[in-house]
Amino acid sequence: MRNIFFVDAAVGLEVLRWIASNHADHVGLVVCTAQNDIHAFCLAERLPVTTMSEWTAQTENGLKVAGEFDFGFLIWWPSIVKESVLATAKSGFFNTHPSLLPHGRGKHPNFWAIVEETPFGVSIHQVTPGIDDGAVVGQRELPVTWEDTGETLYQRGLGAMIELFPNVYQSIVAGEHQLIEQEAGVGSFHLSKQLEPASRFDINAQYRARDLLNLIRARTFAPHPATSFVDNGSTYEVRISIKRRGS
Repeated sequence: MRNIFFVDAAVGLEVLRWIASNHADHVGLVVCTAQNDIHAFCLAERLPVTTMSEWTAQTENGLKVAGEFDFGFLIWWPSIVKESVLATAKSGFFNTHPSLLPHGRGKHPNFWAIVEETPFGVSIHQVTPGIDDGAVVGQRELPVTWEDTGETLYQRGLGAMIELFPNVYQSIVAGEHQLIEQEAGVGSFHLSKQLEPASRFDINAQYRARDLLNLIRARTFAPHPATSFVDNGSTYEVRISIKRRGS
């Protein structure tokens, strides 16, 4: 078996450590965003590795062909990949996504799960030309409480994906995985550009206390910008900490 892995961030590195320890012979190529700690790890473990810029140049020059790999995996990969890249894996690509699909397709699902009070978790799904709409092969739901913020949901999602990936991976390469199609018209989808407008509120408007608390805690994620409002020409940011009494 010869698979390709597009790997980024802490989740990607931890998953790659597991792959190197348990299925190093499956690694046909690791693609990373730059010559970073993931690149260094691959060199130390003698895993074939390249950067995305190098990979793109090779693909455009015809050095990478359709069906060159068995499976492809996007592990916390930060961007959408082209169809020419997807074609290099004859049995398809699978993506790790930090939401409980079909809820939270697109960007910033940890924010929208709190604001819209929808289920949250992590998913691994087939990659299709659409965004996060491929059949799901594995999920883990994470409960959301009043003590959660956008940051705590994101951090718990990291740990959940690291735990979820090994079993799902092994079922995929063994051909034992089940494909659960996402129901059309169910769930939610958000673009990156929606985050900032949704994070501002009018200091003179009326809101349900529940909605305002949800909005503020959804953007409580240091060091990122927080929920904001404008008063007398000045912009103010608001963060919040909610603790259950007696805890």
